[in-house]
Amino acid sequence: MSPAENAEARAARLGLRIPDYADPPYGGRYGTVKAFHRSGPLVFLSGFTPEDREGVIRHPGRLGADVSLEQGREAARTAAVNALGGIRLALGSLDRVTAVVRALCFVVCTPEFDQVHKVAAAATDVFTEVFGPEAGVGGRAAIGVMQLARRNCFELWLTVEADSAD
Repeated sequence: MSPAENAEARAARLGLRIPDYADPPYGGRYGTVKAFHRSGPLVFLSGFTPEDREGVIRHPGRLGADVSLEQGREAARTAAVNALGGIRLALGSLDRVTAVVRALCFVVCTPEFDQVHKVAAAATDVFTEVFGPEAGVGGRAAIGVMQLARRNCFELWLTVEADSAD
């Protein structure tokens, strides 16, 4: 990673296919929901799941039953890339992010599955890759849950800090 390389350039170099949540708007399958809320320098993103803009869910189901650890990690990574689309919607550019503050990761799993942290790490690793080790590493919680909407196996809530330019 080149120190002079910005987040948009790193995302492009990594080949990330970041979705555009402006058209169609974010959240249509989930009822009335706001994609993000900005309060001062903080941007609070709504939940992002591992599904494409057409609604195809990557690895639906439950870790420890019908979704493997590796599939769960792929799903988490997809949700993180989708969250990058939410950042672009909120800020116009990934380059405006000054820090990842917090990632709240929900993993649908069986009661015996104890690797939720490994699933969550796949999501937060994306932010380190895109924003670098200083801005890209934030706090994280990984929580095992029984069910998410539409059989998604993973959901990510993200808070980032942004520059003050408008």
